[in-house]
Amino acid sequence: MSSTALRNIAIIAHVDHGKTTLVDELLKQSGTFSAHQQVSERAMDSNDLEKERGITILAKCTSVTWKDTRINIVDTPGHADFGGEVERILSMVDGVVLLVDAAEGPMPQTKFVTSKALGVGLKPIVVINKADKPDARPDWVVDQVFDLFVNLEATDEQLDFPVLYASAKQGWAVDDLEEPRENMEKLFQLVVDTFPQAEGDTSKPFSMLATTLEADPFLGRILTGRIHTGVAKVNMPVKVITRDGKEIVNQRLSKLLAFDGLKRVPVDEAKAGDIVAIAGIGDQATVADTICDPAVNEGIQAQPIDPPTLAMSFSVNDSPLAGREGDKVTSRMIRDRLFREAEGNVAIRITESENKDSFEVAGRGELQLGVLIENMRREGYELSISRPRVLMHKDESGQLMEPLEEVVVDVDEEYSGVVVEKMAERKAEMTDMRPSGGGKTRVTFLAPSRGLIGYYGEFLTDTRGTGIMNRLFHSYGAYRGAVQGRRQGVLISNGNGNAVAYALFNLEDRGEMFITTGEALYEGMLIGEHSRSNDLEVNPLKAKQLTNVRASGKDEGIKLTPPRRMSLEQALSYIQDDELVEVTPQSVRLRKLHLCPHERKRHARAQEALG
Repeated sequence: MSSTALRNIAIIAHVDHGKTTLVDELLKQSGTFSAHQQVSERAMDSNDLEKERGITILAKCTSVTWKDTRINIVDTPGHADFGGEVERILSMVDGVVLLVDAAEGPMPQTKFVTSKALGVGLKPIVVINKADKPDARPDWVVDQVFDLFVNLEATDEQLDFPVLYASAKQGWAVDDLEEPRENMEKLFQLVVDTFPQAEGDTSKPFSMLATTLEADPFLGRILTGRIHTGVAKVNMPVKVITRDGKEIVNQRLSKLLAFDGLKRVPVDEAKAGDIVAIAGIGDQATVADTICDPAVNEGIQAQPIDPPTLAMSFSVNDSPLAGREGDKVTSRMIRDRLFREAEGNVAIRITESENKDSFEVAGRGELQLGVLIENMRREGYELSISRPRVLMHKDESGQLMEPLEEVVVDVDEEYSGVVVEKMAERKAEMTDMRPSGGGKTRVTFLAPSRGLIGYYGEFLTDTRGTGIMNRLFHSYGAYRGAVQGRRQGVLISNGNGNAVAYALFNLEDRGEMFITTGEALYEGMLIGEHSRSNDLEVNPLKAKQLTNVRASGKDEGIKLTPPRRMSLEQALSYIQDDELVEVTPQSVRLRKLHLCPHERKRHARAQEALG
């Protein structure tokens, strides 16, 4: 590697505050892309799901050169469900650029990521983004950021943070909004002046902590991390020290890659302080392992990861329609895929059931596990997924403790009453309520995680789609008692076949449908929501009785109400404990755990007896 000055930084922010757009602009203005090169918007979001959802899921590295300084930039996820990604990469950088929306101010995920960064002693630069928007209030946001840092017990040096005002979309950053708005030079200069030169002791033997893992069809497993000491050279012998101290010897560094813009380029050697990707290490090496010279005896301490708070059961799809759409349907295939995921994603924990046919997958939240399921179905897997459940534990005195989340809700004033009422029903405790400008009210709650499962759809309905809800794991607190579940029952198919329009038309009085005519159904499948609180078995396969006598009235074409289609996350939060979501590459179906009605009754009686 060349001996230019080097800076390692992370860009952290809440979801949708403009991290990835800012990285795009830094790449463009540093000359990484040639003038005629076509670059997609949000170039760092390379994963299909990231592009579709407009969020960053995986932490990624890039590198830009400004004047004589090479700046390694890590783009981090803003969503707390992917916090495991953030916690790992903070060990690779020497400073953070905190991006805050000029209208919204610091949000829960801002607080989460910033607390991690301040906790490991990183110095921040604060960039107030979207300062060109008409509702921007940058001075108020700077005050809010300062208050946040004080609450997070920042040091005096961290509290003395420099501030820039910027518009990542328009490509400018300034010290003062009265200045001419031209380019990002001020941000580049501030990064170089504020953060220290990335370095380490090159006289010591080579050692590096692996922080991210990915698979490449040509190079195999690629581990990315920062070199802590020494010099890495291609083909040098190395060993791996795992998290629990076990040594894997006789490995070789067959490929050494440095970051150049969005590409990884092969290099012959890299020095302490640089962020590199390495290939050629055996299959055993994974995230949080130390890759080092054979002379090194002690591994590098990895950052501790917050424990999972939510779990779901993944099992084989055993419905009558199993195997029609996916090609990966056995428990062995599902097991291999889940354990492969757990290798690279340290925030996920997999537990195998005793009979080996189902797996408990624990993670940070519904979104994180939903993304895993969505990736699996796109790869051709078929699965049955249980209702999410929170992971509780007992404290030393034997009291049951459950995960609590800090929930920040921005709603129009007219809807604040119904939100407070619904949250109270879910055992939430209101901690703050204040006007947030533009006729909106910001309400903060401390709510049990289990009370929030399935609430988001209801929240959007109550606020006519205008409300914004942000959640963040807060702590474990005393169990708050039972929370009322879904109020409506469901309509259950009582037979196998294809849905008939005539039958569905006659069932519309009973409730809202999830299916439409012609869809394949089976006994025990949920086809709609009952208008009352009890479950109802119905016949959606019944055709109109035809006779050879012509009717005097003319038959009108049947017009069905469009069905309610649920996304994967909505389906997971909708189901109850006795229901499953059947996930295939083409379909998301809801079903009862026991398809046969006699089995359901027997199970219900057994539950009552246990009671």
